[in-house]
Amino acid sequence: MAARPRPVLPPMVASVALLVAFSLLMRSSGFGFKMCTWIHLCHLNYAYDPLDPNGNITIKWDVMQWTPDGYVAVISLYNYQQYRHIQAPGWKLGWVWAKKEIIWTMTGGQATEQGDCSKFKTNIPHCCKKDPEVVDLLPGTPYNMQTANCCKGGVLTSWAQDPDNAVASFQISVGQAGTTNKTVRVPKNFTLMAPGPGYTCSPAKLVKPTKFVSQDGRRTTQAHMTWNVTCTYSQFVAQRSPTCCVSLSSFYNDTIVNCPTCSCGCQDNSTAPGSCVEDNSPYLASVVNGPNKNSLAPLVQCTSHMCPIRVHWHVKVNYREYWRVKITVTNFNYRMNYSQWNLVAQHPNFDNLTTIFSFNYKPLTPYGTINDTAMLWGIKYYNDLLMTAGPDGNVQSELLFRKEPSTFTFQKGWAFPRRVYFNGDNCVMPPPDAYPWLPNASRRLSASLGLPLIAIWAAIMVLLLHA
Repeated sequence: MAARPRPVLPPMVASVALLVAFSLLMRSSGFGFKMCTWIHLCHLNYAYDPLDPNGNITIKWDVMQWTPDGYVAVISLYNYQQYRHIQAPGWKLGWVWAKKEIIWTMTGGQATEQGDCSKFKTNIPHCCKKDPEVVDLLPGTPYNMQTANCCKGGVLTSWAQDPDNAVASFQISVGQAGTTNKTVRVPKNFTLMAPGPGYTCSPAKLVKPTKFVSQDGRRTTQAHMTWNVTCTYSQFVAQRSPTCCVSLSSFYNDTIVNCPTCSCGCQDNSTAPGSCVEDNSPYLASVVNGPNKNSLAPLVQCTSHMCPIRVHWHVKVNYREYWRVKITVTNFNYRMNYSQWNLVAQHPNFDNLTTIFSFNYKPLTPYGTINDTAMLWGIKYYNDLLMTAGPDGNVQSELLFRKEPSTFTFQKGWAFPRRVYFNGDNCVMPPPDAYPWLPNASRRLSASLGLPLIAIWAAIMVLLLHA
């Protein structure tokens, strides 16, 4: 007698139960949010920003004239990123020569190392390294060493904030190189530090020669050769941990939702002393002015989130036809002033933003008609400099929105931003189920750990019985 086939349906039910139970477990423990945040940060490795899909830094290399043993070139950096800028100590551009080229002279910039030029007896080159690295000159450089768009200390503003200062240039005279379009070799392995890692550069690509129009507009000249290099930014390449977080509050709920714990790292002075400093520590001044005071690594105030920057979004007032929000940006970093800082926030009511106080504002519409993203930055000479951690280490403003009757609500956290960036880096948001709720709105009960564990236990028992 043939054996009865084993039932198929119970294992299928058990598998579904396992999936549902695992989902509940992730929701109730917060693991799902953390995992999604981790996946999102990993996704940033692809250097694609949905709020600035065409953002990049383009390096243009224009060969302007030939010399007896090479050429003179003007090299320009164009920051086409809408809200990501390069701050002090500035950019550093590197490459590897294809042959045995040298740099005879340079204006508007300088190589960080000269290299071994011992074989030259009289006319000593500016740089003999196979892999030179070039930095911008400082403001106040003598005029005979300047070129157009140089000498800003390597600082480049973002394209949306100040396009006139989003360009940098320097000029080099290259020797031991080709002297025709057919003999010149394009450099390789371009790198861009701004000032730390984060940018990945493409190979140089020959393009149509750049054309230059005279000041009177009556004559056009062009470069002998031009090649472009495109560098894109990835937050995941720049640093393994986030650099900012968001906290929330509202007038209709006494709860202040702080930044998630360990948003940018965890406080661990026992195994990693010096990872943070208490704001009331008697050794604060000596630590801040210690031997690592010029380090790019942040020295943050000890907090639960350990982020250099916190953005606080407070729903302040509700009017008949309007509602008001207060935004406060606080610096917890003792080592850095954030000059020309900017903030990007995404919220569906930005299409009805009526008034903004003490910040500059520009809508970002990378997808045409959708106007739900705003770029905010400080007013020059007023609050465009975010000071180091301390009493003056914050900037704030208020935003007034007109209500759209078809969409406006204070329910389910609608009044809070969907996404926040500071200086181009995505900030860690609190989990949605932690947002302040209306007093008369019952918070949707989240599953406790008991329910998913019971479901997992039941599913395993079903599998064992029908194994």
